[in-house]
Amino acid sequence: MPRGYALRPPPYDCYPIDTGPFLSDISVMTEISVDRQPLPPAIQRFVLHWGEMGSVWGVNRSVSQIHALLYVSDHPLTAEDIAERLEIARSNVSNSLKELIGWQLVRRVHVMGDRRDFFEAEADVFEMVRRIAQGRKQREIDPTLDVLRGCAAEAKGDAAISPAARAKLDGMLEFVTTIDKSFSELMRLPASTVMALLKMGGAIGRMVTGRATKPKDR
Repeated sequence: MPRGYALRPPPYDCYPIDTGPFLSDISVMTEISVDRQPLPPAIQRFVLHWGEMGSVWGVNRSVSQIHALLYVSDHPLTAEDIAERLEIARSNVSNSLKELIGWQLVRRVHVMGDRRDFFEAEADVFEMVRRIAQGRKQREIDPTLDVLRGCAAEAKGDAAISPAARAKLDGMLEFVTTIDKSFSELMRLPASTVMALLKMGGAIGRMVTGRATKPKDR
């Protein structure tokens, strides 16, 4: 070893991402060449906007940006690739990938000849939206339903609560229960059926109300 040369520990970026025990590995045995060119302007705008929308929905901005980058990427990316392209800390990337994998929006893949972990996003738009919606339902709607059921049941035996207040609790419970049931039934339908229903638009409302045409403004 030349004089003055000192061994240094490998940089943190060399360590594999800790993806936790709940991950499912999917091996993709193919050769992939990763393009490290700067993001095109349109892709950059999409990633930034997706990050802003994530913040509005209560999701960490970095998580949303990483999801957007992986969604539009032609090839799986490593955590180091993501950190470099989005110019965010490697530790932030690691934590964000864990969250995205927990939502089942991103999966870890393997590349032949490369021992590193690569990541890719769910490419099917309907499946992606379905998983996001189901995740939000589990985190937001289900707990709300549990609380409403408890409040409505408790209110029935409390003489201090007026009939009007009990009726409002019952009405809220009925509404949220109906939304929850309808959503669950909708998510079980094939993607083609859901898309057909969405494209029908106002026709569904006219069919339900029995109106053949849109009423004229008076």
